[in-house]
Parts: sequence; structure tokens; C-alpha cells
Amino acid sequence: MTKLFATRCALVATMLLLVPPAIAAQQDDQAPPPPKPGKPISAGEVLSGELNAMKIRDVKNAGKRIAMYQITSEPRRLPPPSGLCDLETGPETFQLVTSSDAQASQLKSFVGKEISVKVDEITCASDPGQMSEAVVTKWSLVKK
Repeated sequence: MTKLFATRCALVATMLLLVPPAIAAQQDDQAPPPPKPGKPISAGEVLSGELNAMKIRDVKNAGKRIAMYQITSEPRRLPPPSGLCDLETGPETFQLVTSSDAQASQLKSFVGKEISVKVDEITCASDPGQMSEAVVTKWSLVKK
């Protein structure tokens, strides 16, 4: 009787040692693949996406509320040294810096719509008040 009990205990102990690695191997197989970095974008290329507008307080003009425009797009990698902007796949939101009232009024009519811009200068967001992951400082609207 004790021999049978000892055999059964040994069998249970062996099963307990083998089951957790098998379960862990199954869970590893079901893990989603890591996200791939977005395709690169550099000066002269076109960035497309939905245009959004927000009112933000301008830190340079005593807190005056100004319109800020951003494009939401697929993830993109920026040229070195910016790269992925400390993100796993690259930025998905791009702030469009307007250099004139004409550029701002041009964007105003496209809010909520899909637009394309030719990127001349782009960098990762680093200043307080920037609501996007990347900032396009020089750009021009591409007519469709």
C-alpha cells in the first residue's frame, strides 16, 4: 500500500513539474508580435491624414488662445537623430506649425478632412504646449 502511494505521489510530482513549462510555451505562442516601426518620412515627402484643430494657450504671447492644427496619420519614423521620438512605432500625430495667417486660414477649411502636406522640416515634439508627438515646422499643402 505504501509503495502504491509513493508511486502515485512521484507521478503527481512529475506532472506538476512538467505542466507549467508546457503552459508557458503555449502562452508564448499566443503572444502578439511586437509592433513594427512605421515607414520613414523625410524632407520632401508627403504626409497624409485627418486634419484636427485645437485651441491652445500660446506660452509666448501671454496665454492668448491660438488655433493649433495636427494631422493624425499612420506611424512614421523621422530622419536621424529624431528617429522614433521615444515611441515604439514612431509618431502618429504631427503638429503643423503655421508661419502666417494665410497658412492658418488655408488649414481652417480642411478641419476634419483628409489632407496631404509636403514635409520640408520635421522633428520630435519637445517644447511645453506641443500637443503632438512630432512637429512639422515647414510644409506646403498638396492639392489632390
